[in-house]
Amino acid sequence: MKKLFVSAALLVASIGVSQAARELPDFAALVEKEGPAVVNISTTQTVVNNGGVPGLAEDDPFNELLRRFNPRQYQPREYQARSLGSGFIISSDGYILTNTHVVGNADEITVKLTDQREYKAKVIGTDERTDVALIKIEAKNLPTVRTGDSEKIRVGEWVVAIGSPLGLENSVTAGIVSAKGRSLPSENYVPFIQTDAAVNPGNSGGPLFNLNGEVVGINSQIISRTGGFMGISLAIPIKVALDVSDQLKTNGRVIRGRIGVNIQELSKDLAESFGLTRPQGALISSVEKDGPADKAGLLPSDIVLKFDTHPVANSAELVRLVGGSRPGTKVSLQVWRNKAAKDVAVTVGETSEQVANARPGRGKAGGHVGNVGLVVAELNPAQKKALGIDYGLLVQAVHGSAARSGIAQGDVIIGVNSQNLTSYAQFAKMLEEAKAGSSLNLRVRRGDNYIFIPLKIGKSNADE
Repeated sequence: MKKLFVSAALLVASIGVSQAARELPDFAALVEKEGPAVVNISTTQTVVNNGGVPGLAEDDPFNELLRRFNPRQYQPREYQARSLGSGFIISSDGYILTNTHVVGNADEITVKLTDQREYKAKVIGTDERTDVALIKIEAKNLPTVRTGDSEKIRVGEWVVAIGSPLGLENSVTAGIVSAKGRSLPSENYVPFIQTDAAVNPGNSGGPLFNLNGEVVGINSQIISRTGGFMGISLAIPIKVALDVSDQLKTNGRVIRGRIGVNIQELSKDLAESFGLTRPQGALISSVEKDGPADKAGLLPSDIVLKFDTHPVANSAELVRLVGGSRPGTKVSLQVWRNKAAKDVAVTVGETSEQVANARPGRGKAGGHVGNVGLVVAELNPAQKKALGIDYGLLVQAVHGSAARSGIAQGDVIIGVNSQNLTSYAQFAKMLEEAKAGSSLNLRVRRGDNYIFIPLKIGKSNADE
């Protein structure tokens, strides 16, 4: 009887294993069908070695000494740097998508197909903001990938990466979508797809497939403390990449919209101080004079909740929505102003570089203000002119509540609770009248940026 029971248990276990095996995805057919459209990209670039000791600046006195006494060994030299990456063919006449950081500075680009044919490639265009590049080889009847809808992928679904990690051509790895819409501090134009498919140096520019064999992203970056794979890989959504490649092919460059504002993320404290029940939208910290937003009547402290019917969850999303709009388009923005929603029509302009280099010097009048741990000074006329502002209080020292709130020495306070500051006395009075435990919204000039900081009002000077 005992033997029969054990046999039955083993039979049930084997059935469960077989059923689980049947439910696991089979990547072999996908790789066999789509793999030939994935290419290996190798590049060469001329690099000038500054001579001297590695790690020392070129103008370091020690390097100059070495050059004088041993000029042959320590003079600058040119050498050829080589690198590897991946890409995939999007049209049978030779257009290939990859990353800008793979081909952007290359002197020569060689594309190798899975059948070992090699071609020299030329760069059609690159876009550093999204890290998307379009290159072309002179060939016909090439295998191509199929592209899918990157917006429809779901967190948890299987994905497959094909590329040349560490130079190992046509390597296949699999994983799941870990998250969508990831933003990096240095780049807000790309809502990255996060996966745990193993991606290493050399995978850059290669495709990320869904189980239907459609490309949903371009493998672009890894987040790692070691330089190798640690379970977090980032891919550029194919929708973003195709829009960029179409513009590169048509215009040779990418045209992006702008409305002329600086924005910041809303914290819980900031949201509450503006009358919102939760952090949502993008807080406008400054408006460019005579820019599209200024002409439309947008103001610092407005919070953008919707952009042309699209809800704005955070500041990164607004950057992408504005950047993806065509210049000249008229859009409706829903903003939160004075604790109420308001619609504002804005005509989108074209992205241009902004230059700002004035920084505050030291003020000459002021002192301790309130019980929040601030020492401030009024800016003199020359400082105000350099910063392009009418009035400001320079933070000369900070501690206590102010320091904990994030205010830093060198900040210039120019507004409180959506009001522009006009005097030291005004600021002191607003702090005096603020209730203990409440928050004041300080509008601050920090370097070349404008930000809002919620200042917590302490209960007594003993807290400071």
